[in-house]
Amino acid sequence: MQTFLRKSLIVSGLALGAIVLGQNASADQGDNLREQFVPPTVFQVAGPTAASIQSTVDAFRAELGATNNGNTAGPLTSGHREINWDGGGANTNTDVPVTPFNVFLNTRGGQFTTPGIGLSQAPPSGGAQGGLAGLFNNPTYGTIFSTFSPLRLFTPVGSNITEALFFVPGTNGTVPATVTGFGAVFTDVDQPDGSGPGKKRGNRGASTLVEYFGADGKVLFSSFVPASPGDASLSFFGIVFDEPVIARVRITTGNTAPGPDDDEKHDIVMMDDFIYGEPQPQ
Repeated sequence: MQTFLRKSLIVSGLALGAIVLGQNASADQGDNLREQFVPPTVFQVAGPTAASIQSTVDAFRAELGATNNGNTAGPLTSGHREINWDGGGANTNTDVPVTPFNVFLNTRGGQFTTPGIGLSQAPPSGGAQGGLAGLFNNPTYGTIFSTFSPLRLFTPVGSNITEALFFVPGTNGTVPATVTGFGAVFTDVDQPDGSGPGKKRGNRGASTLVEYFGADGKVLFSSFVPASPGDASLSFFGIVFDEPVIARVRITTGNTAPGPDDDEKHDIVMMDDFIYGEPQPQ
């Protein structure tokens, strides 16, 4: 019999169901798993502006450890790491898509991959290469996405899947690590919109999913990201465990890959800040 442990926690925003630690087990084994497994604290919120999600993001940072450890070599005993894709807040370049994306591998212990063409940092529009609007040949991307921390966002190209692995900062990817928590900001998560029939054809299906895995490859936690109606909205989803047990994160942004031919059936989503616990050696 397959046993699933379910937990839905709310710090802010919308209530969402989550599947926790799914695996094959007998009824007795399932009872033991329930006794052993300590569910994470969930932080989730969605709103029209950066200010509308700021307090939840700050609470998540505090839960991980309030100090931003920046580019300091680890492992450190407290604090967290952040990636905001902005190059000091003044970079309007659109990076050529690459995978693996190792820009922050040594400095902050994060490596990112996609099954698509690659991953890119870009502003919604502007700069020499035109930002997301130019990268995907879609002028609407300049207005339907907004940033939590200006100026750039992060996106897979040729896919809507991004995976994160963690390493001890300063080891250039040679020491695999786990973290206590991981959260991300998303922009323009439209589904579910709760609007019923209309332009969105009543589509109430969630589009953006975050899955967390342990070092053994098993799912620790899985949940959808809360939506907010209207263009350029912002959402945040993150979890924190008591111990550093997260080795990998898989993010599905929207229900299709970004491109030039969007329509009302599709929900295209971009990512902003990644925030995660100080990586600890596995």
